[in-house]
Amino acid sequence: MKARTLAPLLLAFLGVQRLLELRLARANERWAREHGAVEYGQEHYPLFFVLHPAWMVCTLLEGRASGRRVNGPALALFVLAQPLRYWVIRTLGRYWNTRILIVPGGQRVTGGPFRLLRHPNYAVVALELLSAPLAVGAWRTALVFTLLNAGLLVLIRIPAEERALANYAAARPYRS
Repeated sequence: MKARTLAPLLLAFLGVQRLLELRLARANERWAREHGAVEYGQEHYPLFFVLHPAWMVCTLLEGRASGRRVNGPALALFVLAQPLRYWVIRTLGRYWNTRILIVPGGQRVTGGPFRLLRHPNYAVVALELLSAPLAVGAWRTALVFTLLNAGLLVLIRIPAEERALANYAAARPYRS
């Protein structure tokens, strides 16, 4: 299969997936706020809200223009990342969100992928940002957005989340 054929299909999949996840995140946000959640890192949230759609569009455009065949190992890596994504979401349950929301009295989640990594969701997203573009020959997109995402995570998002979690001794990804 040619990358120019897969690129629009990949964009459609990612678009539907992300929209459904935003719907879930909004429902979880309502629940969290009803339980006294405090939000942290609001000032950087728009950066991610721009990063992800831009990554998707660039993957489509560069992938359509690449003229290459689909990179099977990169596509397999992307496909394998999907169950990991849903493992994180399922493990966090109502506490999963795209925002940093701390619910007072919540219990830290220590099961599932959190036994293995401190921030497994960010690892999955990093894997996706790299593998999806590479699957369709969009190596420039893979490089640029992987670096942008890593910079935002390391310099802004993870420190903001860690500061927020430090404010609540009983919190870190948590479950009631």
